[in-house]
Amino acid sequence: MLTENDIKNALKAVKYPGYSRDIISFGLVKQVTVADGAVSVSMQLTTHNPEIAQQLKAESERVIKALPGVNRVQVEVLQQGGPQAAAPQSPWSQQQKVPGIRRIIAVASGKGGVGKSTVSVNLACALKQLGAKVGLLDCDIYGPSIPLMMGVHERPTISEADKMVPPAAHGVKLMSMGFLVEGDQPVIWRGPMIMKTIQQFFSAVEWGDLDYLLVDLPPGTGDAQLSLCQTVPLDGGVIVTTPQEASLGVVRKGIGMFLKVNVPILGIVENMSYFTTPTGERVEIFGHGGGRAEAARQNVAFLGEVPLFTEIREGGDRGVPVVVSAAGQPPGQAFMAIAEALRRQVA
Repeated sequence: MLTENDIKNALKAVKYPGYSRDIISFGLVKQVTVADGAVSVSMQLTTHNPEIAQQLKAESERVIKALPGVNRVQVEVLQQGGPQAAAPQSPWSQQQKVPGIRRIIAVASGKGGVGKSTVSVNLACALKQLGAKVGLLDCDIYGPSIPLMMGVHERPTISEADKMVPPAAHGVKLMSMGFLVEGDQPVIWRGPMIMKTIQQFFSAVEWGDLDYLLVDLPPGTGDAQLSLCQTVPLDGGVIVTTPQEASLGVVRKGIGMFLKVNVPILGIVENMSYFTTPTGERVEIFGHGGGRAEAARQNVAFLGEVPLFTEIREGGDRGVPVVVSAAGQPPGQAFMAIAEALRRQVA
């Protein structure tokens, strides 16, 4: 029997014009009813453009009619300013797409110390090795680590258009607060300053043409995360965790935050999964399998696991991610497999 979830899953194939995200993840579909093969869908747009409304209506009707058991479809599109669309505009409707960037993916964690930045740099380099044009934005304003891990300490140059030109390392374009402050100088800012900086990382940086921009977020669900979600439309979030319950408990909060702002979860990565001793013994220091189990509980993809390898830490310390120095070895292969899984998930 046809259900509301069947309809919503079908509507995930309908992309908002000009974006890679679908109308379900954007939160545009407000009501779905199904009865005896008759389907009724109501969606609300913040745009006044009648062409977009007509396009979404026609595409929604097409995908619903393709479902078995559907004999009648009614799709109602309400636009801002219409008689039934008087609700105040959401802050997420102020998002601006960045020209030239096809997909923006946030890499997040519920808590610190799980290796989120390590995953970010290796994932960025892995996607580059898979043939993509990649950028990496360090949104950890208070504790930027991307400059160290990518081996770049130069300041951005300024283009003729008065925009910052991001330095590059290992074929990946980079931007970080660490490029803009002197040495170990601390950044002591309140929320509004963080939001302004994150906005400028998009509007005042000449990113050029990118297939992926990965955004390394600070741990938690604070100002930087909300500022990012308000500034640009995200194509999804990747959650990094370690196997133990202390980490998984706050992972659920991170997932909840993304869902509240209509950002789809692309998957979970389990870092520090286990350690193999020189004699071949496998030691599960933090437990094992918690990330995969949590992905199953949350009904999201499990992108893969990264064991503890000394080479991963050494690569981050000297600014050469292990994916660059040893892509064919087990430490690099772990990240390459996750990059492949992420690419499939996004596609």
